[in-house]
Amino acid sequence: MSEPILPQGAGYGVAHGNAGIGLFFSAFMLGLTAVQSRYTGFSPKSADEFNSASRSVKPGLIAAGIVSAWTWAATLLQSSAVAYRYGISGPWWYGAGATIQVLLFAQLSAKLKLNAPHAYTWLEIIGARWGKLAHLVFLFFGLATNVIVSSMLILGGSATVTDLTGMNTIAACFLIPVGVAIYVVVGGMRATLLCDYTHTTVLFAIIFVFIFTVYATSEKIGSIRRMHELLTIASEKAPVSGNAHGSYITMRSKNGLIFGVINVIGNFATVFQDQAYWQRAIASRPASCVKAYLLGGLAWFSIPFMFSTTLGLAAVALRDDPKMRVLLPKDVSAGLPAPSAAAALLGKSGAAAVLIVLFLAVTSASSAELIAVSSILTYDVYKKYINPAATESQILKISHAAVAFFAIIMGLLGLIFFYIGISMGWLYTFMGVILGSAVVPIALGITWKKANKWGCIGGAVAGFAAGIIAWLVTTATLNNNVINVTTSGGDYEMLAGNLAAIGVGGIVASVSSYVWPEDFDFNITRAINAPATRHVHERDSTEVDEDEKKSKEALEGAEVENDESDKELDPVALQKAFRFAAWSSVVLTLVMIILIPLPLFFSSTVYGVAGLSGKLTCMCFFVAWVVVGMIWTFCSSFIVVLYPLWESRVAIVQISTGVVKDIFSPGSGKFTGPIESSKS
Repeated sequence: MSEPILPQGAGYGVAHGNAGIGLFFSAFMLGLTAVQSRYTGFSPKSADEFNSASRSVKPGLIAAGIVSAWTWAATLLQSSAVAYRYGISGPWWYGAGATIQVLLFAQLSAKLKLNAPHAYTWLEIIGARWGKLAHLVFLFFGLATNVIVSSMLILGGSATVTDLTGMNTIAACFLIPVGVAIYVVVGGMRATLLCDYTHTTVLFAIIFVFIFTVYATSEKIGSIRRMHELLTIASEKAPVSGNAHGSYITMRSKNGLIFGVINVIGNFATVFQDQAYWQRAIASRPASCVKAYLLGGLAWFSIPFMFSTTLGLAAVALRDDPKMRVLLPKDVSAGLPAPSAAAALLGKSGAAAVLIVLFLAVTSASSAELIAVSSILTYDVYKKYINPAATESQILKISHAAVAFFAIIMGLLGLIFFYIGISMGWLYTFMGVILGSAVVPIALGITWKKANKWGCIGGAVAGFAAGIIAWLVTTATLNNNVINVTTSGGDYEMLAGNLAAIGVGGIVASVSSYVWPEDFDFNITRAINAPATRHVHERDSTEVDEDEKKSKEALEGAEVENDESDKELDPVALQKAFRFAAWSSVVLTLVMIILIPLPLFFSSTVYGVAGLSGKLTCMCFFVAWVVVGMIWTFCSSFIVVLYPLWESRVAIVQISTGVVKDIFSPGSGKFTGPIESSKS
């Protein structure tokens, strides 16, 4: 094992610093909460505000939150690992294979606003539609999703911190989630989204540093042409099994394609069943939730694609560099090509940059998971089964306690998986085996009135069993009946389990619903947590004194807000949004996983192996491949960094005006309009 490039104190500084930065963000959250309370109409002490940001967030900030929540440790580390293994096909299959789910989720977000506009979790909809048994079955899948995602976050984060600094892994496993929990408890959903925005901004800035270092300024690579030359040399020295002519510079990669299929299936599970994504749909304004998910998905693609096309390929190109560590298979599975390449390129500053960008990714995604689990434990366990008559203050207390509880659980999960020898890469390909069976049943249950209750429950359970059986049988068959962590993590073993899980679950749920269709009335789910209608009782003007007039004016102001909300919940408009989400997300999905990669795969072109004229043509293709990735990354940064500022310009002016008034005339800047209260 190579010596850590950074001192151990740097690891404790980041992870302890994680608690320390958690305290910093807690102070930041307190500041945001104070500003929000004084200068806006949203009450930070409301349970609705804590869990769903009063369902009023605009699309740019939601898109930034989606990018932040979907940028895991695996987004940076696993994407670079598959680039290191399979060449240029790895970044595409990782990025496209995990983008289409967010794009398709735009359909679910539109149906959520149409069929259950006041729900706090997707499980509330399942429970209201199909009853207790279905709720408990899908509660298992929902929490299992959060457990697996959180475990990957902690495993990836702790492995990189330990590798770069030599920090104790146990300490890293616990210090990372504790720091996040501190500021999540303080801030709730809206403030968490604002912190996600700051994280995403810094994340893009560091990604641009690596892009320009590798492709423009580095003495070791420094240009796209030089990267092409080094990858060609690496292909000749160590050909890639399953790639056309063993080259890294080809989309014809058999193992890359297998990974792509696994990636697509597994990420359907971790988007459709993760409350973190439903939470952002719940928090968004009804009229713009579809726009937010389409923008967020397209913006997110550039992060794994360009990060891994940069550092993952750089790890291959620099194999002969004396400062580049030798990567063993276990190191690759742990996601270490990216930090190793960064350290070889920029020394301690490169390692520190990876440490920072990983910290931002892990904390942002962890905060999303903590809020998600908190909502499930609060509304689908405590309120549903323990205290149905819970008051708002009790709900808020349970939400806070659930965040702290799951932060400890996250640390324990990371520790358990570390000691039994399961890496982030193994868990990433395994998630579809466990979770894939519930994808289709959940989508049908929330969007289609004909979905059959028992078919969907049976599909989820049968698919779960089929996935486990197919995975184990394939492992035993291909490895002489030897089943362990190493043998069970192979491409074909994981592919069999993933396909069986989502295939059986989807077929059983769909066929049963067509043969024995229900005719569910979604008015039942529209009534979930629906606010009571406020009435202003008219009285004779002679009976209304000045105080009553003021009270009436405040109520009328609140009713204006409700009227605006009702307009955005117009069924015709939401159905139109759903149709737009359907065709646009399907078209983008076909482009990203079929129309672009498959013709390149079947062409078997190796970019740089043909004759002179062919080499120049192929070279131009590789240049275009990287340049398009750069342009996409710039556009993504505009979407999630600049666009949220533009769409919030009125609120920024309102808050700034209030602050200025308070400075020059203390007490005059306080917001005096109607206060948003809980809708629960």
